[in-house]
This record gives sequence, structure tokens and C-alpha cells, in this order.
Amino acid sequence: MNLFSRDLSVALQRMALQFPIVAVTGPRQSGKTTLVRQLFGDKPYVSLEDPVELSFAQTDPRGFLQRFARGAIFDEAQRWPDLFSHLQGMVDADRAPGRFVLTGSQQFGLMAGITQSLAGRVGLARLLPLALSEIKPGISDDLHTHLWRGAYPALWQSQCSVMDANDWFGSYVLSYIERDVRQLLQVQNLTTFQRFVRLCAGRSGTLLNLVSLATDAGISHTTARQWLSVLESSDLLFLLPPYHRNFGKRLVKTPKLYFTDTGLAAWLVGIRDPQLLAIHPMRGALFETWVLNEFRKYRLNQGLPTDLYFWRDNNGLEADLVFEVDDGLQCVEIKSSQTITTDLVRAGQRASRFVTEPAPAPWLIHGATDNYTRDGVRCISWQRFADPQQA
Repeated sequence: MNLFSRDLSVALQRMALQFPIVAVTGPRQSGKTTLVRQLFGDKPYVSLEDPVELSFAQTDPRGFLQRFARGAIFDEAQRWPDLFSHLQGMVDADRAPGRFVLTGSQQFGLMAGITQSLAGRVGLARLLPLALSEIKPGISDDLHTHLWRGAYPALWQSQCSVMDANDWFGSYVLSYIERDVRQLLQVQNLTTFQRFVRLCAGRSGTLLNLVSLATDAGISHTTARQWLSVLESSDLLFLLPPYHRNFGKRLVKTPKLYFTDTGLAAWLVGIRDPQLLAIHPMRGALFETWVLNEFRKYRLNQGLPTDLYFWRDNNGLEADLVFEVDDGLQCVEIKSSQTITTDLVRAGQRASRFVTEPAPAPWLIHGATDNYTRDGVRCISWQRFADPQQA
């Protein structure tokens, strides 16, 4: 298996010098276990998904933890909620930095244990699937291949064919989404839950409409909100909030829904080949989803909060992405077109027209390969994300 150099490594090593516990959350199969075992290979490794280890921990916690007085990696730590209170006593007695490493693919369970027992003792990081900068150069320069394949490390191993990728997504949905998430929600009707997940995938890049989502899935508004919350806490999707400052206009206050991985979203809506994606109606939405996730990955890999937003008002002004920088508010327009036209540049100009204060030049992130400034708009190729310092 190929090992990827992960950009989060520096932040994790920094946290391990400051906190007695380091915790890494993120979706299943994003590479958490591989990364922490690479970085902290001198520590014993324990998977709490192993029924033997979990049974030992639950029936004799003191005996279980005596083996790891000097520290350990506990994988899928949320499987044993009592672990957090036990670690509290251990690290309060000895606050040696970097002593324990926790991973969890269910953010709600892990965060609940941390906030209740380990607040102030944990350096917390999130590992999403591969950023473009982490994928080996030269594997593919084709935009549609990247959008369709997504970013899970297993799909960027050598010799992973289109058929292999489709098989992998099918297994992922069955093994993790329909097992982990459905069991957590105690969903009885699998068909209804499958429909809900696919509806969410088909809405990636759009304003969240819970009433419409619930109606189309055949569930109540309350159930839709609960299911959406768990999918979000499992890092399968995220909600992008509208920018919170008031510029004197009527604002859209509803968040936008995005899947965390474009490959998984494409598979869920039935796109089984990258060539089909090139002509699919969701191509633009998936490109926008991919760009948003590249920004998220860059910030999270630095150990920083995402602090990303969008802007839309009732006067027709909108920006796909906005975030604060030292010299003002950076506005970003995202277009999947592989040809930069005058209309695209004008869309980039409109993205920042709502800003009444000094601001840097708006960005237009596009599906072509060119990088230049045109009519006051920085046109940035999707390939620039291979070097996030340039994007």
C-alpha cells in the first residue's frame, strides 16, 4: 500500500508537544489510523473496534489501562465512552505531552467525551480525505477524474481501476454509512435512509431546504434534522454558513449543504464513470463542492478553524465563498468551465460587489489551467490547489 505524506502531520506533532492527549477526528477511511501510527509509531496501538480489547476494557478497565501507563494510541475511542474519564485521572497525575493519541470517526461521540472529561487536556485535529497537494503528482491531471474519484486514500493507490473504485464506494456505503450511521440513529427502514443519503448527495452545493428534503425522503422535518446532524458529525457532509456581517441588505440566512467527498456524492447519485460526470448536470455543483473542501482541508491541516462562509442576498448579489484576510474580505466565485470567458470574469467581479469596505481582488476559481489577473479578477486554476501556498 502506498503511504501518503499528510499535511496535517506538522500540526499533530506541534500539538503533541503541548497537550498530554492528541485526538484526531474525521470520516471513515480518511487515513487517521495510518497517519497516527506513522507519527507515533513508538506507542502501543489498540483498536477499540476489536471485540476482545473492548470487552477487556469494559470488564476490567484498571487492568486494561495498566498496560499503557506510558501512553498508547486508542483507535475509535468513542467505542468505549468510559475511556475519557479514566484518561482524565491518568493525565492529571502525569501531564507529559503527547502521551495518548485518540482517533474517532464519529465526531459527536468523541467530542462528547472530550468536553465532559478532557477539556483543556486535548489538542484536537480533523483529518479529511486527501487534499490535492497530498496526491502524488502526475497520477492524474484530469479534472473529471479527480471529481469522480474523490479523495479517499484507497482510491489513489496504484492499479485502482474505475471498476475497483465503484466496488469500493459500494462497500463503503454498506459498511460504514448503512452500518455505523444507521445503527447510531436506530433507523428501522433501510430503504428510507438510503433515499435520504442519496437526496443529500444530489443537493450538494445548494441551499439547505429541510422541508423539501424531508418531504422527498418521506420522513418528518424533525427526523430529517436529526439524520442530517449525524451525517454531519460523521464528517460525511458539512453545512456552510452565510457570512454573518450585515451590509444593510436582506440576507439569506440558510446554510448551504456540501458533501465532504465528491467521489462518494457522485457514486450516490449514480455517476459510475468520470466521462459521464463530464456531461452530467451535477458537474458544476460537484466542482464547487470539491473547491470548498480543498479550502477546508488546507485550514484544518494547519490546525486552524475553517471560518469559511458564502454570501447571498435578496438583491441577487452572491459569492460562492468568502473568508476574512488581513486586508479585508476575500470573495471567491467558483465555475467549472474549462474556458475563461468574459461572462466568467464578470461573475468574478460581481462576487465582491456587496463589500462596502476595502477588499482584495476577487478570485475566480475555474476548471481550466490558466492563472492570471483579468479586469481586476484573479483567475485561479483548480490545479493550483496542488500547491496551497499559491492558491
